[in-house]
Amino acid sequence: MARIPLDPPRSLFIRLTEWYSRRTYGAVLDPGMAIAHNPRVLRTYVRHELSVARWNRLDDTLTSLAVMASAATIGCSWCLDFGFWESTTRGIDAAKLRDVPRWRDSDLFTDLERDVMAYAEAMTATPPQVTDEMVAGLRRHLDDAELVELTMMISVENSRSRTNSALGLTSQGFRDRCEIPAR
Repeated sequence: MARIPLDPPRSLFIRLTEWYSRRTYGAVLDPGMAIAHNPRVLRTYVRHELSVARWNRLDDTLTSLAVMASAATIGCSWCLDFGFWESTTRGIDAAKLRDVPRWRDSDLFTDLERDVMAYAEAMTATPPQVTDEMVAGLRRHLDDAELVELTMMISVENSRSRTNSALGLTSQGFRDRCEIPAR
């Protein structure tokens, strides 16, 4: 149950946000409605997310696995549900996405994908557990721009997942049921 109402005061900006959300995702996103209680925060959040969506140096599969590993580590069912739906609509392998929470026991992932998920989990830990060896392993496969984008994408997902979890937002049903169990 959400810890904040998902029916913010009506305004033109909120109605436009709802229209855009329905048009883009087929539903009004709960995080947007929760954040809409503070229109300045919502405007900043929307601009930020639109900017993040234009990042394109890192391979889409690596981005999705990093985001899902971070969300799974935090236990954000909303992020897992939406992330699974969004990633599969972009053509990411659903079997890999389903196995993210148990990636260490799965044979579906390449060494680089495993390194990316380990890095995502290490960044998500409190305090972060990133080591020089992890970064060196990633740098064997990623250039500096890709490594920066990976790091920032994990950071962005940490913010999303922690905000959604703190506000009590849970799976919104982008899939019939979230196919990825939180740890």
